Amino acid sequence: MPSLFRRKPTDLADEAVTPVTPSEESESARPRGYTPAKGRETPKRPSVGRRPGGAPTKPLTKEEAREHRRRMRAESAAEFRREGGPRDRGEERLLARNVVDSRRNVGTWFFGGALIVLLGSNGAMPPLVRLISNLLWGVLALGVVVDSILISRKIGKLVRERYPTTGQRMGSLYLYAIMRSITFRRMRTPQPRVEIGDSV
Repeated sequence: MPSLFRRKPTDLADEAVTPVTPSEESESARPRGYTPAKGRETPKRPSVGRRPGGAPTKPLTKEEAREHRRRMRAESAAEFRREGGPRDRGEERLLARNVVDSRRNVGTWFFGGALIVLLGSNGAMPPLVRLISNLLWGVLALGVVVDSILISRKIGKLVRERYPTTGQRMGSLYLYAIMRSITFRRMRTPQPRVEIGDSV
């Protein structure tokens, strides 16, 4: 009876010599970190996020870096002179600038007149010169006030006609135009886009 369940020696020998395929043998024998042979194609790495393989840029010398910074500053200054800054953005601001630039303003002569008044008000000057200087100061101040009122009224009228739904604060817009009107024309930023006498 026990002999019925015993396996024959020939069966054990057949199992011991069961053939193993080359692929199974190579996969089981590969060590960790295995690199395929040169005959096989290595998979390509993704190119996303990799730097382009161009020639490295040559570092600038001190003189070249200084010249580059000077050129960049000059370009920035020219752009600011031409386009202005954030406070100059908006159609309403452009309209206010054009109104000021298209007319002769009393405020343009304010600083020149103030210098004359300062020299004439010196205690070493004769009383008549000092009197004339004080009168000139009063005329200049009154002229700037009247001129500023006229500029503000014209800007307010044009803005209400052309931009009825504007969100611009009118007081800020008036002050912006008045400060531009007392600045010499050549020193205004952005540069004037209209000539004196042009219609706005």
